[in-house]
Amino acid sequence: MAARPSRYLVQPISSISIAPASQSNRSIQQPRLSSQPQHPVTQHIRPFLQPRSQHNIIRRLWTANLIRRANVAAYADFDLACPNHSQNVRIASIFGIAPVNVRGLDGAASGSLPLPAVFTAPIRPDVVQLVHTNVAKNKRQPYAVSTKAGHQTSAESWGTGRAVARIPRVGGGGTHRSGQAAFGNMVRGGHMFAPTKLWRRWFIKTNQNQKRYATASALAATAVPSLVLARGHRVEELEEIPLVVADAAEGLTKTKEAVALLKAVNAYNDVVKVSNSRKIRAGVGKLRNRRHTQRRGPLVIYNKDAGIVKAFRNVPGVELCSVERLNLLQLAPGGHLGRFVIFTQSAFGRLDEVFAAKSGFTMPKAKIANTDVTRIINSDEIQSVVRAKGPAKTTRPFTQRKNPLKNRAVLFRLNPYAQAAIRSEIRAQAQKKSGFKKEAKQPVAKEFLELLHAN
Repeated sequence: MAARPSRYLVQPISSISIAPASQSNRSIQQPRLSSQPQHPVTQHIRPFLQPRSQHNIIRRLWTANLIRRANVAAYADFDLACPNHSQNVRIASIFGIAPVNVRGLDGAASGSLPLPAVFTAPIRPDVVQLVHTNVAKNKRQPYAVSTKAGHQTSAESWGTGRAVARIPRVGGGGTHRSGQAAFGNMVRGGHMFAPTKLWRRWFIKTNQNQKRYATASALAATAVPSLVLARGHRVEELEEIPLVVADAAEGLTKTKEAVALLKAVNAYNDVVKVSNSRKIRAGVGKLRNRRHTQRRGPLVIYNKDAGIVKAFRNVPGVELCSVERLNLLQLAPGGHLGRFVIFTQSAFGRLDEVFAAKSGFTMPKAKIANTDVTRIINSDEIQSVVRAKGPAKTTRPFTQRKNPLKNRAVLFRLNPYAQAAIRSEIRAQAQKKSGFKKEAKQPVAKEFLELLHAN
């Protein structure tokens, strides 16, 4: 489809040239001009190439509905040049354009796999956040205060006439407690306001297909480098996303072997980020077996546990998950898309099989296959059948109401006779002021009246 030139079209990522940043000047070179078809998302990719301080810009990108409406298929196979590293982060094989490389234990490419269809699912932050909110509530433990709390004393109001409040008071004598107020939520030792109950609605059910939709959407978001970077993961040195390693990784049993694998595929920077983020929790939670807080690191998805869980379980921030038990709480922690995921080869190849086995579930598809709506609208095929652009009309956003008693134009529009009445009143006042008097009417002659009534 031929495209008309438009000022709204932007440059494709494949034609952007970015100069490596130096220590003195971390500037990004302006993109070169290109006559190739341009993609509307490209102009928003440059913030992703900024240093880490620009991550807030990235969050605003997909929060502003730019990524939400787009299908992953729109992000064709292209390279993202990183200003601070010599490597490139690449979205691998969108819609099967190019296969996904499989990395060996030494980090070198040892094979390739086609991209599973689940990575073409629409990215829906609204669905993911809703399902995550409901599912996360199912881990809570019911709690409540004792039904006897604040009432384990005998107290009775003294009534009126003793110059004290009518709150119930402890009886007896010989102790400070006697005469003190009791029971109320405003007194020392009384019950709380609206005591918590065990029959609160702690757990929330979520439709099964909704959970599957959210899982597929969160899994598709793991293949978009911009979302992975926006979530704070350090994947600048990776050669491509998603990252797939050989099945030999499932047989690792030592932590030092797991660390060596992460370093070989340039994923260890994310572990260092987690380790540096470990801090003591603010608040009383530090006394309740949750003393430290830290960021989330890579998620390793495996097919068969032959020691991989034991190898990775002690690496800071690294979580593991079986491909048969994909968990939205791990794929999108906090309801935020873009978790950094490392797949084993067999797990990556089984993704389509796992979702196909879910009865009653159809893989969601985007409403439109091509999200370059601007290019479609400006194409010759569309522009040849639409009506020509008419004259510009300046419309006011609102109509100001004017008082007809003060605005003559509005008054005359409402009452056309008002203009004649006002003029008549003006003439009458002018004649009165000048002393003009009307001539008295002459009586009609008697002969005229007789002639008038003769017939």
